[in-house]
Amino acid sequence: MPADTSTQFFTSDKAFKLRDGSSLPSLTLAYETWGELNADGSNAILLFHALSGSHHASGHNPGIPGIGDLWQPELHDGWWENMIGSGKAIDTDRYFVICPNYLGGCYGSTGPASINPANGKHWGSDFPSVSAADQVNAVALLLDSLGIATLHATIGPSVGGLISLTFATRLSHRVRNIITVAAGFKTTVLNRLILFEQILAIENDPNFNAGDFYGKNPPTYGLALARMISHKTFVHLDSIENRARQDIIQADDILAWYRVSDQFQSYMLHQGKKFVRRFDANTYLRIIDMWSRYDALFEGDAETPEELFAKCKAADQNWLVFSIDSDFCFYPEEQAELVKYLESAKVAPMHITVHSDKGHDSFLLEPDLYTPHIAWMLR
Repeated sequence: MPADTSTQFFTSDKAFKLRDGSSLPSLTLAYETWGELNADGSNAILLFHALSGSHHASGHNPGIPGIGDLWQPELHDGWWENMIGSGKAIDTDRYFVICPNYLGGCYGSTGPASINPANGKHWGSDFPSVSAADQVNAVALLLDSLGIATLHATIGPSVGGLISLTFATRLSHRVRNIITVAAGFKTTVLNRLILFEQILAIENDPNFNAGDFYGKNPPTYGLALARMISHKTFVHLDSIENRARQDIIQADDILAWYRVSDQFQSYMLHQGKKFVRRFDANTYLRIIDMWSRYDALFEGDAETPEELFAKCKAADQNWLVFSIDSDFCFYPEEQAELVKYLESAKVAPMHITVHSDKGHDSFLLEPDLYTPHIAWMLR
């Protein structure tokens, strides 16, 4: 049984300016920590979660104050339980690990469902767009509050890898080791189109109301469809087939007219229905918008890759980049592009290709494929 953990909250009462020119009058970040910070604060590791993940990466957390019913039982155990802990890849006997929930999130951080102090109502449609640079700037405030000047490492799978890359380039003097898992350098046209389909799915739900749906019926159909669109890229199609064959078509799998006719449709519909119980549509939109617009050059305030990664070279950083050969979400060519730019800047990354039939979600499902390399890099 995983050890019990609890969510902590960092709050700044100062106005927080975002890259788009807007600002928040204050911000709160929900986060969890594991291990002990050493005397000089040099053993800290910052972990960034994936698109629909949370700050609860390890242990057992039965509830988070103030988020209502979103904290479903499936979230109570940490999403990287097999990677974080005593003697594991991210060894809490050695390191102090911090994982924040993103700004704009729905698990305790300031987001669209939070109350806007200006009018006492939910932010909803008024909550601004958030960039990867905004996430880094917000987390830097959290690190300052904890007395951490320089990180031993940042680690990020999937969308978290984009934030790790941005932290490493924006605040290169504050981190020594960078590990990205199945991420990229710039969002591809294919991914931008897939993300746009998900945006349209939510926007066209009649309950969406431009994002002002709190206290009313939420856009469950739109969010469920968005999740179904994305799920095809996270899980290899062979795995979807194998999982779906074990399922029985549910009696309630009936739409307005169409009756679900096979296990594969039923499986995907189940994924959508399950997701809407644990996630907020506005948060989903803010994070996929951040992902859709991601360009490491813009987020790092650089004109060229050489300029961007020159800062990493000057900081004497070490990089470990993971590809997954069956990934349909962040294709291996995307990590190859990142590695090429790092090598051109004389950063000399280690590039590991994981051979898996699990697709993008391999990093969640197959810890043994990542543990030796992560443990080696950290030590």
